[in-house]
Amino acid sequence: MDVRFLSSIVEVVEVGSIAEAARNQNLTSAAISQRIKSLETTLGCQLLNRTGHSAKPTAKCLKLLPRFKRIISEVEAIPGDIDEVGLSGELRVGAISTVLLGVLPKVLQELSYTAPDLKIKITPGTSTDLYRKLTDKKIDVSLTVNPPFVTPKNIKKEVIYFEELGLIHTHKNAPNLKELIASQPYIQYDKLSWGGRLVERYLYDNQLTVTPVCEIDSLESISIMVQQGMGVSLIPMWKGMKNLFNNLEVIPVKDKRYQRHITLLSHLQIGKEPLIKVFNKAVLTQVGDSRKPDSAK
Repeated sequence: MDVRFLSSIVEVVEVGSIAEAARNQNLTSAAISQRIKSLETTLGCQLLNRTGHSAKPTAKCLKLLPRFKRIISEVEAIPGDIDEVGLSGELRVGAISTVLLGVLPKVLQELSYTAPDLKIKITPGTSTDLYRKLTDKKIDVSLTVNPPFVTPKNIKKEVIYFEELGLIHTHKNAPNLKELIASQPYIQYDKLSWGGRLVERYLYDNQLTVTPVCEIDSLESISIMVQQGMGVSLIPMWKGMKNLFNNLEVIPVKDKRYQRHITLLSHLQIGKEPLIKVFNKAVLTQVGDSRKPDSAK
């Protein structure tokens, strides 16, 4: 029984479509269907009910699914067992876009020296999306905004640095934060995002009313819009922002209650503890004393 076939049936069940599973695994729909038919023949039971463009698992498939996932995890852990120091194999890392631009490149450079046989597979996404992938064991570790809820015991959480809020703008000798928000077009950091909730709370607590020209969950896009003179925005001062947008002016919010915490989350049931440990160490080495926002340096 080929473990790749097991990964295909798991993918189909999770996304609900053979076509989408094929895209995710860089295969054709016919190849995915052939894998599943081979599994059904080997196991002597039907695994999927195919209806139109959707594919739903049978009762027997749902019963077998946890075992399929365990087998996949065990096979993925084999390279680490062979390696005497346990630092080879694949580590699936999720990261929000600002971490990809700010911290992660230096982490990867560090790992190229300390764990050259470690293969890092990066998955970008929003904090919400990456947390879901982590709990579904589609990734092993993620760098996201601190979840605004209590995480389960099988998820390890460590805050690695924080970012204070700041109003970004392009006005020299600008008035104070409140006057600037009141007088300029406002670009809203998505209120439903984990980081955006902090901004929304600050506006509410300080009785600041805004009428956004747009709302978006992308700090890089917001920074570009402000740089081009489209308005002002209250956002976390993400690491690397000043390097990419050095002409932005910042009015910082010196209040710890509104800091965005960047957190390293890892799954304790993946079976890749040595790999996760060396990755965590590389991240902490790079942030070091920089558990401060850029604007505080």
